[in-house]
Amino acid sequence: MTADSTLQPPAGRPRGPRLSPVSVMPPRGSASGFRFPVRRPRPRPASPLPLLAADTVAALLGALALTGPQRSLLPVALLVAATLLARPRAPRPGTGLLDELPVVCARITVAWLALAAVVAAYAPGLSLSWGTLGFGLLIQCLAGCAGRALVHAVRADALLTRPHAALVIGPAATAQRVAAGVLRHPRCGVRPVGLVAADPDGTETLPVLGTGEEVERALIQNGVVDVLAVHPSVRSERAPLLRALAASGCTVWELDADSPAYASREQLAGYACRRLHMGTAPRHADFGKRALDITVSGLLLALVGPLLMVCALVLRLTDGPGVVFRQERVGKDGRPFTLLKFRTHRPVDEHESATRWSVAGEVRMSWFCSFLRRSSLDELLQLWNVLRGDMSLVGPRPERPYFVAKFSQTYPGYAARHRMRAGLTGLAQVHGLRGDTSIEDRARFDNAYIDNWSLWQDVCILLRTAAALVRPTGS
Repeated sequence: MTADSTLQPPAGRPRGPRLSPVSVMPPRGSASGFRFPVRRPRPRPASPLPLLAADTVAALLGALALTGPQRSLLPVALLVAATLLARPRAPRPGTGLLDELPVVCARITVAWLALAAVVAAYAPGLSLSWGTLGFGLLIQCLAGCAGRALVHAVRADALLTRPHAALVIGPAATAQRVAAGVLRHPRCGVRPVGLVAADPDGTETLPVLGTGEEVERALIQNGVVDVLAVHPSVRSERAPLLRALAASGCTVWELDADSPAYASREQLAGYACRRLHMGTAPRHADFGKRALDITVSGLLLALVGPLLMVCALVLRLTDGPGVVFRQERVGKDGRPFTLLKFRTHRPVDEHESATRWSVAGEVRMSWFCSFLRRSSLDELLQLWNVLRGDMSLVGPRPERPYFVAKFSQTYPGYAARHRMRAGLTGLAQVHGLRGDTSIEDRARFDNAYIDNWSLWQDVCILLRTAAALVRPTGS
């Protein structure tokens, strides 16, 4: 038996009854930590179909410049396809036609030049003249700009009449100043309805929400869509609240109330802003992560299967029956699962198994058990947990319910680690946070991994873990 090598031991060896069920979320007593009982549906993003339709109509009108045989189905289809493939990225809220005019005209020019090159290469008899090329390009630019201007005007009117309700989070003075600035510019489409501040001075014109219940009530009653974090300290000090709001369906924005907006691509009422991704990976990204887990764990199980059988046989001969150790660990959303390992220690009783922190340096451990722990071979059975879906290859390391309950109450951010499947390895582990190292640091690295998740980051962590196994340090 072994405690996981990813958490810092508390002072002494904790003793006491096991806590079940496990509570992995902060108490609902303050605005800095709470969760909503029911997840609200996320607001639908602006549909790309109106702009897509405007671009398609513009391409068809531009095709009218083609004459005679040139107006056959193939050139027209090529023009429409080239236009749609070269369409610019979805515009951010508040974008108007003038903001994207150079990009729109440039990609229409690219589409016509591509059409002319393809026709000249594969159908020389239908080659476009300079006059046809210029006239068609002009017609499509005018039609495209007119169509997009209409779509932007309709969307701007909708934001003006039905703005997104927002909460402003930060120091009272800064939050009040930003809220007033946003309210003076209704065309930005955001309407602050409340402040979340720990130091109100009584001069605020908007309601100040001081508890989790007040935030939740304002969120539901006003249909809050956006959250504005208006001070650099908010992201760290109010991280549990921001994550809970993101999990409830809100879009979290970080605003810099003091830097000029021209330094940022995103702007809101003249303030520089950027979107914060505080939640877990989106559904399509989670599918990619799960596909990576199944592929890699399946291949590794096939490759190391003979090695696992040899380890099991030697362990049975040197340490007696009971080769596989099973232990309850806490996974995603606080759900328990049974973790598998090779048995390297025999606890005195179930209480010791649940509450003893670490058995590193245990004198009763046989030479082969010590070898398994130093080489991390005892962890390889967890590949079966990954294949089953209990765990992922990369993620926060799982712990026992006793320590999860204890650390969730003691260390800020520890409970938020359970937003994602537990992993065989993680960002904390590749930064040396194994064994008797800081739990607070480990939780911070785990949450940073979740907040900035990408599939490439998983690949990098796996490669760094493989390199570290060459020089194992044990646990």
